[in-house]
Amino acid sequence: MKMNVGTFASAIMLLSALGACAQIAPVVGEPAATKPATEGNHYAGFTSPAPLEQKYSQRGSHEVAYVEFDAANIANRTIGVWYPRKLEKDRARYPMILVANGSDTKASSYKPFFERLASWGFIVVGNEVEHAGTGESSLATLDVLLNAPRGNILHGRIDTANIGIAGYSQGGAGAIRAVTEYSNSGSFKTLFTASAPYPLLAKNLRWSYDARKIAMPYFMTAGTGRSDDSGAKDTSKSFGGVAPLSSLIENYDAIPGEVMKVRARATGAEHTDMQIRTDGYLTAWMRYQLQGDRDAASVFVGKDAEILSNRNWQDVQKNR
Repeated sequence: MKMNVGTFASAIMLLSALGACAQIAPVVGEPAATKPATEGNHYAGFTSPAPLEQKYSQRGSHEVAYVEFDAANIANRTIGVWYPRKLEKDRARYPMILVANGSDTKASSYKPFFERLASWGFIVVGNEVEHAGTGESSLATLDVLLNAPRGNILHGRIDTANIGIAGYSQGGAGAIRAVTEYSNSGSFKTLFTASAPYPLLAKNLRWSYDARKIAMPYFMTAGTGRSDDSGAKDTSKSFGGVAPLSSLIENYDAIPGEVMKVRARATGAEHTDMQIRTDGYLTAWMRYQLQGDRDAASVFVGKDAEILSNRNWQDVQKNR
């Protein structure tokens, strides 16, 4: 079923709002001063009653370096890469995270987000693609990095068995498509999304995805605010918000049972809050999945998993 023009326009406006997420999103953990995500210490005002969320929301121990690559095969060409500076001296391979941007957002507009994540021991990659919903730009970016020529700082330095992707808003749909729809989708080990548009909305915006095809560990999140969940009883007839609870349940249930999966909503968060509100548990998820971090695993695994009792999160369901 198609949405009417007014509903479609509302959806576009909300999906475009992730640009604000990168720039003016309030910090919503325990009450704290608001910090824009473009500031280098945007994470400093975030506090959580849960010790591991607090730990992983802050900076890691690595000094971070930055390099740009020119890539003719993607829109706007530039690929930004943040990496642990010690990569320049050691011979180790590092796990990598690709980030799919929200609507009308470039990686260069929220560099501190990438820099903080890289401080936890990752190569973190962003591009200047403002419409990442098809997933094509993420795969094109991956192709450039995996084929870095000899002499390039990244040549032979990516741990190709440990590559994750994270997508925000429109980029959430793009991240799901990146791991399910392409010949090199199997390059990824794990998936994270924040406020990925619900299936009908994604279909109407030409980013259709099929959660049944997801075959890797997946942590899906959304906010409880009305911009993510309008409260509509039937999202096939009226706009449901970008990522209503019903869509998380639908996607979660569609994923095969043998695949590790976690769904959760950030309590009180609007669509534009989701970048900062998920920073801690995004980091924990990637540390668990790509680095084997046992502390990070305890956020998600078992009957005493931290996320189950953290009042910053609700509507949690998981199968491990």
